[in-house]
Amino acid sequence: MKLAHVSETFAVSPQLKPSDMRGLADAGFKGVICNRPDGEEPNQPTVASLQDAAEATGLDFHHIPVSGGEFPPVAIKAFAKIRGEADGKVLAFCRTGTRSITLDALANIENESAEERIERAQRAGYDLSGLRDRLGE
Repeated sequence: MKLAHVSETFAVSPQLKPSDMRGLADAGFKGVICNRPDGEEPNQPTVASLQDAAEATGLDFHHIPVSGGEFPPVAIKAFAKIRGEADGKVLAFCRTGTRSITLDALANIENESAEERIERAQRAGYDLSGLRDRLGE
């Protein structure tokens, strides 16, 4: 499992497996956000199997699927609410982690400038410079 720590309380990752949930709980994570729709590609674990495994280890599990490069306001708002109300570290994942870190940048719960969010993503290994205009100031 490859984690990219974005801040002290947030990390992103490529696709997780149900067997990864125990390690996340042991590493101090309190919640997991899945940003993939079910059936996006063959052999992808189902959301139900991921949720069952997460909850069995005491992790809160949330499903906010986004696809096609679309980040609807309802998804951004839901992501911000989960991050803002989390009682501890949260990990979000998708196929590569890009959708998850993009949702985090758009949600901007740390109230950072666009440049700060782009730099934070860059330090985690993701290039969000193409979103500069959408991120605003």
